Amino acid sequence: MNHTPENRPGNEEPVAAASESVADGADDEVVESNRRLYGGWRWLLFAGLAIAYCVFHLVTLNMFPMETWSFRIIHIAGALILGFGFYAGARFADQPGAPAGRVLTSLGYVLLVPAGYALVRTVMMYQEMQAGAMRIAPEVETWHFGYPLILATAGAIVLSWGLREARHRINPADLVLMVCALAVAGYLLVIFNSPLRASTGTSFAPVGLTWAGIAGSLLILELTRRVAGLALVIISAIFLTYVFAGPYLPGFLGYPGLSVGRFFSQVYTDTGILGPTTAVSSTYIILFIIFAAFLQASKVGEYFINFAFAAAGRARGGPAKVAIFASGLMGMINGTSAGNVVSTGSLTIPLMKKVGYPGRSAGAIEAAASTGGQIMPPIMGAGAFIMAEVTGIPYTEIAVAALIPAILYFLSVYCMVDFEAARKGMRGMPKEEIPKFRRLVKHVYLFAPIIILIAALFMGYSVIRAGTLATASAAVVSWFSPNKMGLLAILRALHLAGTMAIQIIAVCACAGLIVGVIAMTGVGARFSSLLLGLAGVSQLLALFFAMCISILLGMGMPTTAAYAVAASVVAPGLIEIGIQPLVAHFFVFYFAVVSAITPPVALASYAAAGISGDNAMGTSVASFKVGLAAFIVPFMFFYSPAMLMEGSWMQILRVGVTATLGIVLLAATVQAWFFGPVKAWQRLVMLVGALCMIYGGIYTDVVGLAIGAVLFMMQRGRHGGGGQPVSAG
Repeated sequence: MNHTPENRPGNEEPVAAASESVADGADDEVVESNRRLYGGWRWLLFAGLAIAYCVFHLVTLNMFPMETWSFRIIHIAGALILGFGFYAGARFADQPGAPAGRVLTSLGYVLLVPAGYALVRTVMMYQEMQAGAMRIAPEVETWHFGYPLILATAGAIVLSWGLREARHRINPADLVLMVCALAVAGYLLVIFNSPLRASTGTSFAPVGLTWAGIAGSLLILELTRRVAGLALVIISAIFLTYVFAGPYLPGFLGYPGLSVGRFFSQVYTDTGILGPTTAVSSTYIILFIIFAAFLQASKVGEYFINFAFAAAGRARGGPAKVAIFASGLMGMINGTSAGNVVSTGSLTIPLMKKVGYPGRSAGAIEAAASTGGQIMPPIMGAGAFIMAEVTGIPYTEIAVAALIPAILYFLSVYCMVDFEAARKGMRGMPKEEIPKFRRLVKHVYLFAPIIILIAALFMGYSVIRAGTLATASAAVVSWFSPNKMGLLAILRALHLAGTMAIQIIAVCACAGLIVGVIAMTGVGARFSSLLLGLAGVSQLLALFFAMCISILLGMGMPTTAAYAVAASVVAPGLIEIGIQPLVAHFFVFYFAVVSAITPPVALASYAAAGISGDNAMGTSVASFKVGLAAFIVPFMFFYSPAMLMEGSWMQILRVGVTATLGIVLLAATVQAWFFGPVKAWQRLVMLVGALCMIYGGIYTDVVGLAIGAVLFMMQRGRHGGGGQPVSAG
């Protein structure tokens, strides 16, 4: 909290301070428990590397394009180097320097020798190729590059698990991993910029590609463990095991098999790690992370939250409604449900508890709202860009198609919140505790970067050009606000973007590893045949099975990785049973997203429970209930493609209106409150009416509307539009 003259302790007008802002600190950087905090020359070094990394992408994307594979290799290598520099492999030591620690440190320095040797040999191989050599001798690649590289990589990874240093220092094991990342990238650049590039995945491929592929995969898995936890690493390990165990498996999972050389010589190509996920992370995602960092540096995020408080803070259950608006908006930009819960939930959850929400409800609402940000156009937490890359459908078409489902989801969460507040007799925040709307309206120009982004996209600018314009406008707009961005502020924003990007790039690269397994083993096609068989029995059964697989694949994984994997495994099967590609991909995308609030592994709910102080499993069940619409809306895509703007305007309008009314009835069913308390039999009838309208058929719509009208008149007649709260909250 910044102690400005208005909010400094002891000031005579604390109320005035409260009315200016309730979101101080909302744009502060979240520092993870295993993140290093440097000082002095170390801070200058790594800050410089992060800034250079972001500038490299901005310049390459906008002015001096590079060859695609080379660009993606450098993109991943830069993230690995920054990642091992910023994130430790084990907890930090309170008192480093114990005898055991000194031994491990010494071993780390020893491993620098083979790592450095592999890097030197990479330079020598480059010189040989430049001198006219057609290929490098296999024994040289194996003994002088492969073995030292694998020894250093595997040894340093294991060593880093036990090496505990002070938070302000980097340990030698991580230095080794940074050198190994350079060696892998250097070798791949040498080979992929020669005729040998065409040999990947064949028996003619240089053996060094296999060693580089193995080492690169290990580095990506280890960095993913550090920044995203074990869930994605375990799933990747299962897929990698399948590559070599598949030939021995029975039934539809069996396949002829791949050799170690053939698989790993091809995994670091656009079939796998350098494929669609890295294509998106190296272009759209890095660009929008820089955009988000500029918004954060100019305090636009705080303004969004303050604006939400001013608009909805005084309504019943005000902070919960603020959470829906603010978390949805910020979650759309930052692309991670759990990360958004931590940043905005630290503000909204305590305020929700203050006005009467139990800790469990407060955490559930924040988790559901932050998760919803991933489905909100135009950015959709980077999911829209991956979908465009995978399907070939224009980005603007995807953003437009996402509009009605996103409105339905947030309307559902809003109604859940409003009905619970009414049922418990909650009030909003006191007028004195929320920002003054008339003062915030004067700064409404701070929405300009978002408006410019949307306008540029729909005017036909490329996503990269639109994102760059929006980023530049964030810096320009800041000059009209109290938080002007000068050169130092811009450099700080680039530094922040470089560190923010590490997690999502590691996750995308790891997802690329899984996508490579799916592509090379054909397991996706086998799932497609399974879905086709189920569809012969019932299409609804096939959709239910696809939902379960999408949620299962997404559990514990960030949105981008969850969707990328589900799109490779499940979506082709849905397309094969006759579902339109856009509908199929939106179906798996939604369930990959809501895996963040689906028990038993619900990352967003667990993060919210950590802030609210409630039971994690209880919070995940409550967030599942609050976000229930997200589990129904994807089935609406199948039965009513007009929900995704597929059809005439009359069809789209009818489906949109009736689905909206159905969602309101569904929320009333869950919360047992409409205009007043709802009896058990009325809830059952209400559920039938809600499902009829959500289904989208003409006759079902008529039935649903009739049920809704009868219940409306009964409730209005009995409660007169008000109703007494069941409890005082």
